Amino acid sequence: MSQATERLERYLEDQLGECRSEDVDQRLDELGNLTAAIEGGRIDRELDVLAALSNETRYTLLRVLVAAGEELCVCELNAVVDVSESALSHAMSDLVDAGLVRGRKDGRWKQYRATNRAVAIVTVLDGSVSVDE
Repeated sequence: MSQATERLERYLEDQLGECRSEDVDQRLDELGNLTAAIEGGRIDRELDVLAALSNETRYTLLRVLVAAGEELCVCELNAVVDVSESALSHAMSDLVDAGLVRGRKDGRWKQYRATNRAVAIVTVLDGSVSVDE
């Protein structure tokens, strides 16, 4: 029996007053089902989103796009953040790759719009932070 399983057995014994091997097996099955629910690349995709949001420039760009509620030209976004064109392009590419922004060419210009996923994430973040904190 592994150390983790022994610790689980002690925990279940504390919770149930006694612990049979069936109790441990049942709980391990339940925990396995929880793990299965988040497999299939989901964690990697979610970490991509979190990584995209972990940079001040990318997060600012995303917040601006969500607040705008419409497409903005790359030249407008460049006026919002003080970074090189190369850095802006890289930031937007990361946001697109994370599924937070969609871009399209419009003649000579590139237009960007926040996705529904981005709007949902910003909405959750807005609701999770109190101004009194």
